[in-house]
Amino acid sequence: MESSSPYPVGSPEIVVFDLETTVPNRAGQRFWVLEFGAITVCPRKLVELDSYSTLIRPKDLSAVALKSGRCDGITRGAVSNAPAFEEVADKIFSVLNGRIWAGHNIQRFDCVRIKEAFAEIGKPAPVPAGMIDSLGVLTERFGRRAGNMKMATLAAYFGLGKQKHRSLDDVRMNLEVLKHCATVLFLESCLPSVSNAKWCNPSTIVTRSRSNGKLPCREENSRKSPPTTLGYQRAVPYKRGSLGKVQAVH
Repeated sequence: MESSSPYPVGSPEIVVFDLETTVPNRAGQRFWVLEFGAITVCPRKLVELDSYSTLIRPKDLSAVALKSGRCDGITRGAVSNAPAFEEVADKIFSVLNGRIWAGHNIQRFDCVRIKEAFAEIGKPAPVPAGMIDSLGVLTERFGRRAGNMKMATLAAYFGLGKQKHRSLDDVRMNLEVLKHCATVLFLESCLPSVSNAKWCNPSTIVTRSRSNGKLPCREENSRKSPPTTLGYQRAVPYKRGSLGKVQAVH
């Protein structure tokens, strides 16, 4: 019996990964990888199959701040006893090599840092079977309706909490953001007449008026929804067509 899935049996798994690094503050400084985190995801169900994360001790510990400006940030003390990159390189290679890579802004940043780190220890870098950079995909398909394309902004838009800037937490948040965006885009493709309506103020949502069960609608502030919840300026009633499909009434 043939599978109806677009992914054939044995197709590459998706690995969503993220790096935390030092941030150069003057010319001549380099990026040092401080943490690697990844989750392996089934492409058919988008469920997490496995995970791996590790702190990494850079060769130059002085490049790591003694204190972090973030509550969950990585400090010099946190990485002082962590393994060096060459000690975890084989594991990172096995996690990444031959899989579909996914992540936010990985093409411009994370992939470059991975290649640099492997080149520094004289080992071949892992090679992806494909790549999904959520920054590029969401900019093109979802747009800047959340305000900007930062992961923290997108997560807040969907009420997913604050970005922690720790690798494993961030990749799980990235996957949830992708799922939420995909759901919105799917619903909009099903109801193009509604999706073409102008967005309301993001602090309000449109609800059906209790005084009249049909057309009139009013805007109410939603206590349950985050400040970035979106709504439409008008509601479109629906009727069931002759074939049982739901159709918009204009």
